[in-house]
This record gives sequence, structure tokens and C-alpha cells, in this order.
Amino acid sequence: MKSAARAGIADSPSYQAAISVLIPAHNEAASIEDTLRSVAMQTKAADRVFVIADNCTDDTARLAREAGAEVIETVGNTEKKAGALNQFLERWLPVMADECMIVVQDADTQLARKFIETAARELDRGAGACGGVFYGAPGSGLLGQLQRQEFTRYARQLGRNMGKARVLTGTGTAFRAAALKHLLSARRSGQLPGGTGVYTTSSLTEDGEITLALKTLGHQCVSPEECSVTTEIMPTIPQLWKQRTRWQRGALEDLRTYGLTRVTTPYILRQFLMALSVMAFLLWWVSAPGIISANGVHLSWLWTSISALFVVERVVTVRKGGWKAMLLAFAMLPELIYDLFQHVVWVTSVAGMAVRAKTTEW
Repeated sequence: MKSAARAGIADSPSYQAAISVLIPAHNEAASIEDTLRSVAMQTKAADRVFVIADNCTDDTARLAREAGAEVIETVGNTEKKAGALNQFLERWLPVMADECMIVVQDADTQLARKFIETAARELDRGAGACGGVFYGAPGSGLLGQLQRQEFTRYARQLGRNMGKARVLTGTGTAFRAAALKHLLSARRSGQLPGGTGVYTTSSLTEDGEITLALKTLGHQCVSPEECSVTTEIMPTIPQLWKQRTRWQRGALEDLRTYGLTRVTTPYILRQFLMALSVMAFLLWWVSAPGIISANGVHLSWLWTSISALFVVERVVTVRKGGWKAMLLAFAMLPELIYDLFQHVVWVTSVAGMAVRAKTTEW
């Protein structure tokens, strides 16, 4: 990494770095050193690494400078991550060469060693963006393990979908500068919604929205398995609820903004499938395999068979997570309760959007 710079990025009117890493950070002193260490250990080195310190009141900026990153402090930003990134890109994207690669990485995330190398290869093949495949960090007991199993299944789905990105995750995504310039121009011309910045500040999930935007413009978005990242999981149920309701409500609102198009159709279908899942889940609980009555236990062979298939599927799909993950999946009840939580999140988000309830401060 280059030597630290307190203010400004370059004195020259042109921007020479072929690969830049941007790390927006708000009070991330606990994780910023590990994050920067993962960047420094890449098999393909970044030319410049920037920590965009956004309204930090802790030691994030100091620790980042000591680790060798260039620190850019936001000025008057009230739009959180999207606003912090926009402040950087507003000034420097226009002077970047089209072939430059821009990696945007969360400050609580560690990149796999071949992330940049793999992303550069995918962009050279014509992709406009290459998103990470995220896995959960250790810790937080049973709740943490359930989240890790969810992420493991999501990664498996991406692999079975030939690495096509569903969402360009904020945990780690590489963009071709030309693609972001195209996006910015489309926003400012009115071709795309979302304001006049690269990232829209009106969406609860700016990463999901930028995925829809790039796909709408015809850019290929990929998530190869080699681009794995390890990110923090939510340690408590209230924090998990806040995160997941933001994700779900944001996804629904973005789909409403874009409407029914060739790009949004698969996403809308997934929402309908989630609705079917909610109904099937309720039906399963009502018609449980073992029905206890005054006359004893009466087995429904239909629901017993369905339950057996369900358990097998759950175990198989977390094999990559190891024996602990498989054992927990076999136990079934903890994951059923976690699924119930996810369904309540979805129903709450749909209901909130249907009545246009005001979103809380995320």
C-alpha cells in the first residue's frame, strides 16, 4: 500500500492507479486493521487503498493511516455509506481511465487472498462488476452458526447458477470504472432512477440497487466462488432483525422503483416464491408429521416423507460448512425457528411497504 495521505488523493489531474480499493468506514476501529491486512495479502496487489472515514469518532482513521492506507475524511456527509462513496467518486471517477478497477469493500470484511486477482480476470473477460461470495465470521454461538449456514447455502446457490451475481454485495465488489461512468451518466440523464450519484442515497440497500442499475444498462455481473469474503455476523436477535428488515424492505422498494422489466422479473418471481414458502411453512406447522391427540400420536405419511426430504436437503446444502453445520441441520428445530424468523421479516416488510409505513432509522 502507498504511504498515507491525510487529505486529497493526488496532485495531478489524472489518476494513474489501475486497481483502487475503497473502504468506507464509520467507527470501525475494531476491525479496520484486519480488513486492511486482508487487502495487503492479496495475490494481485492493489495500487492504492483508501479508507473513507465517515464521521468517525473513534481511532479508525489513525489505525488506517498506521496500517498504510490513504485516509479520506468525508465532509458534511449525512447519507452514510452511499454518501461517503459518492463524495470520493464524484471527484475522482471522471479522471480514472475506463479500464481502472475499483474495489468497494466493507470495513468489517476480509477478502480471500485471490479476490482481486479473480475479479481482475472476470473484468478482463467483459464483466462490468464482480461481487463477492460472502461467508460468516466465527462466533456468536447458535445464532452465529445459523447465519453461517444461511450464507453457505447462498454461496452454493450462486455456484449452481454459474456464478451469476444476484446482488453485488457491499462486503466486497470490484467494478470496471467504465461501467460506473456509464451508470453515472444514465442517472444524470434520467435513464435510471436514484439521483445524480453513483450510489443512490434513497435506497435502504444501495448494493442491491446498484446491481439492478448495472444489469438494466446491460452490464454483466458475476460472483465467482474464488471471490469469497468473510464478514461479521449479527451477534443478537435485535441486530439481526434490524439488518434483515432493512435488506428485505430495501429489496422490495427497489423492485417497486424499477417496475417489471426483463432484469427485475427474476427478482420479483423470487418474492412470489417467498410468499409461497411462507404459506407452505404455515401449512407444515398446522399439519405436522406427528399429530398428538387424546388417542395418541397419529403419523401422516405424506408430511413425514416431506419432512424427511426437507432434512436431507438441509443437511446436504451445508456440507461445505462442516460436520457442526450438518449436525445442526439434521436437528431441524433450530433451523425451523430461524426460518420462522425470516418469514416474519418478509411479512413485516411486505406489510410495511403495502401501507407505505415510514422506515425507521437504519
